[in-house]
Amino acid sequence: MNFELGSTHFDTRQRAQELADSMIRPNLRHREANHEFPLDALAALASAGLMGVNVKPEYGGLGAGVISYSEAVQVVAAADPAVAVTMCVNNMVAEVLQQFGGPSHLEMIPKMTSGEWSSGSFCLSEPGSGSDAAAMQTRAEHRGDSFVLSGAKAWITSGAYAGVFLVWARVGDSKNTISAFVVDPKLPGITFGKPEEKMGQHASNTVALAFDEVVIPESALLGDVGDGFRVAMMALDGGRVGIASQAIGIADEALRLAAEAEIPCDDLFAEVEAARVLVWRAAWMKEGKMPFTVEASMAKLHASETACRVCETLVARAGIRGLDPDFGLEKLVRDARVTRIYEGTSEIQRIVISRDVLRSL
Repeated sequence: MNFELGSTHFDTRQRAQELADSMIRPNLRHREANHEFPLDALAALASAGLMGVNVKPEYGGLGAGVISYSEAVQVVAAADPAVAVTMCVNNMVAEVLQQFGGPSHLEMIPKMTSGEWSSGSFCLSEPGSGSDAAAMQTRAEHRGDSFVLSGAKAWITSGAYAGVFLVWARVGDSKNTISAFVVDPKLPGITFGKPEEKMGQHASNTVALAFDEVVIPESALLGDVGDGFRVAMMALDGGRVGIASQAIGIADEALRLAAEAEIPCDDLFAEVEAARVLVWRAAWMKEGKMPFTVEASMAKLHASETACRVCETLVARAGIRGLDPDFGLEKLVRDARVTRIYEGTSEIQRIVISRDVLRSL
């Protein structure tokens, strides 16, 4: 692996940096206080190609690769983690449609990358099946030339604003029938819960969804019946690179604030750089179309745990000032915590890693 970033990486990072400095960071406190979904920031990111960094140019993306995507997420997350997670999920959904979608699905991607749709949503988790996706209860019954979707999803990022849902459901009773569907959020029978009151990332929209006999065409099926679990796991591998990058951006911002305030943080810089290298490796492997499941889990585990530890340590070193909202560190503590939960909890990452270690022995 070459650790020297190329011109494409720098160009993508610069695009992100310019928007972070001009649009995202200046409005951070307003969005945070008002729980305001960042429509303007997302539109600007789309105009710069950053809502589809690893999406082919023919679909409106940059085609800049996974390492460039990681670099852009880190920069955006340092400015506002709530904007970054929305960007991450949109990129993930667009990549899933690009990899697995048929002609009608591919036609949707430019709407996601151009900003016509502010975001896409990844609808996998349910009230009774977060980490254990195979326990999902949502059903899609095949009736004639349609599927009828019934069930509930929980903690759906951007759910109230998404232009498209990727929804996972069982077509039968076994794990082998879990399937993925591309669903129009405006269809009759879909209802939205109120926005979740979260610990951090207040500008990110998070809602529950209910599907009551929602009729979707056969063409909504992504791939074949039973492909859903494989699609979800592959998507989550890439999603973990995005969230690991988000966590690093949060840690970078905490270190920047501490350095400006002359709070000792040299030892913490080393921890963050170690996490960054793990993320680069996972991104490089994905970009090279190599198996990267374990590497993505290692990156996500180490980056998210490191971000939380760095932010909490710096709050302690700052003393009472660390709790001052105007300083910014306490917000980063709140924002960082969920990186250990979504796209697979730290406990799940440890299971993935340990299984690989045991196989290697």
